[in-house]
Amino acid sequence: MAPGSTKPSVHYRRILLKLSGEALAGENKTGISSAMLSGIAREIRDIHELGIEIAVVIGGGNLFRGSTGEGLGIRRVAGDYMGMLATVMNSLAFQNALEAVGVPARVMCPFSMREIAEPYIIRKALDHLEHGRVVIASGGTGHPFFTTDTAASLRGVELGAEVLLKATRVDGVYTSDPEQDAAAQKIEFISYIDVLKGQLRIMDFTAVSLCMDNTLPIIVFNLFKPGSLSRIVAGESVGTLIS
Repeated sequence: MAPGSTKPSVHYRRILLKLSGEALAGENKTGISSAMLSGIAREIRDIHELGIEIAVVIGGGNLFRGSTGEGLGIRRVAGDYMGMLATVMNSLAFQNALEAVGVPARVMCPFSMREIAEPYIIRKALDHLEHGRVVIASGGTGHPFFTTDTAASLRGVELGAEVLLKATRVDGVYTSDPEQDAAAQKIEFISYIDVLKGQLRIMDFTAVSLCMDNTLPIIVFNLFKPGSLSRIVAGESVGTLIS
């Protein structure tokens, strides 16, 4: 921001951003793309400069997905823990990308990894947010059988986020898959209960129910449209609101 300029007004002061592991992979679908890391980090830098307090939860599907481990002869519990470790790897990479663009960040984890991540303690996480550090909550919920969508909902509620931003490859919720159906229509607003009744696979049902029980709104949007995050925190209508 240029010296002497004033910060634009913002609609949200504290947000929880949910990124899929695949988002970090880019077109490769697996692994980590430095270009994607840098691009997302710059988007976050733009809203961080507005004074927004930001927590992030990242999936691990670009490296390992617990639910697919069974096909390799790996028990679901073990596979889920492997998936949690994948989220820690993604979180460390993302922390590095944020720091490279001048945004302070802390990786926190619900299970002990003292040498590489801080213990996830709610009061400590809140302190980081209040001091302008991005909190990257890795390791899912710390328990098997829960997705990182549920972890994002849980962390959002715990940390008092005003909105959960679910980043996807499309700009909201549609009546059918817009990548497969040209006639698919975008839904601007939908209630939690209609998501559950319609069995819409936006997020897993546990995650949606947790948000509903705690009145945490969800915005589903396309992170890869430049400026989308800035428009959302400014209060513009972007993507689909679930409330």
